[in-house]
Amino acid sequence: MLGSKARAERLTRAGLYAAYAAITAFFLFPIFWVVSMSLKTVPQLFASPPVWFPVPPQFENYAYVLTGTSIGRYLLNSAFIVLMTVIFTLIIATLAAYGFSRFSFRYKRPSLLAVLVFQMVSPVVIAIPLYRFFAALGLLNSYATLILVYVAIVLPFTTWFLKGYFDTIPYEMDEAAIVDGASRWQVLTRILLPVCAPGIATAAILAAVLSWSQFVVPFILLDSRELYPISVGLVDLKNTSDAITLHYLSAASVIAIAPVIAVFVLLQRYIVNALTAGAIKG
Repeated sequence: MLGSKARAERLTRAGLYAAYAAITAFFLFPIFWVVSMSLKTVPQLFASPPVWFPVPPQFENYAYVLTGTSIGRYLLNSAFIVLMTVIFTLIIATLAAYGFSRFSFRYKRPSLLAVLVFQMVSPVVIAIPLYRFFAALGLLNSYATLILVYVAIVLPFTTWFLKGYFDTIPYEMDEAAIVDGASRWQVLTRILLPVCAPGIATAAILAAVLSWSQFVVPFILLDSRELYPISVGLVDLKNTSDAITLHYLSAASVIAIAPVIAVFVLLQRYIVNALTAGAIKG
C-alpha cells in the first residue's frame, strides 16, 4: 500500500516536472530562435533544413545594428520615457497606496475596485480614443503626453502592489510615531518608506518593464522618428532601410529585450520576495 502510494507520488512529481519543462521550452523557444537568427548569414536564414546553431556566429550583425542604425537613439528615448514614467508613477502610487492602506473613508472599497477595473483595461482598447482626444488638444507627438499615458497604464497595478506592501506593516508603528509627535507626512517619509524600500524598488522594476514593452500607445501618439522608443523603433528600422533584413532585425530585437531580461535575471530573488511579502498581510 505504502509502496504504491510512493510510486504514485513519484509519477505525479515526474509529470509536474515534465509539464514545467514543456511550458518553459514553449516560452523560451521564440527567444532562442530570435538569437539564432541574429547570428546567421543571409543564406542561413532561408536554408532548408533550418540552421539551429549558426557556425561561425555572425556577431558583426550586432556591430552593424549598433553603429549603422538609429537603435542607440531609440534605446535612449526608451530609457528617458521609462525613467520619467517610473518617477511619476511611484510618487502618485505611493501616496495613493498609503491612503488606501492607512485611512478609512467613504467609498473606499468602490475606489479600490475602480482601480482594479482600470488595471484590466488594455492599452489597445483605449489607443484610438486617446489619439482622437490628444489630437483635438494638439498634444500629439509629445513626450509629456506619452509619459502621462504610460503613468495612467501602470499606475493601477503599482498602487495595488504597494497597498499590499503597506498592509504588511503593523499600524502600531504609525501610532507610536504619532504619539511621539510625528505628523502623518513624517510617518510616511521617515517610518514607512524606509521599511517599504524593497517593495518600492520592486514596484519601480515592474513599472519600468511594463513601460519598456509598450508598443501600441507610442506607435499611435508619436509621429517623429527622433522620438520613437525602442519598441516602435524596431518597426521603423525595417521600414526605412532596405539593408535591414531578418538577421539585422533579429539582432536589434535581442538588443531591445536584453535590458529587461538582465533586470529579471539579476533581481528575480528580490522581486519574488517583495511580491510574496506584499501578498501576505500581517
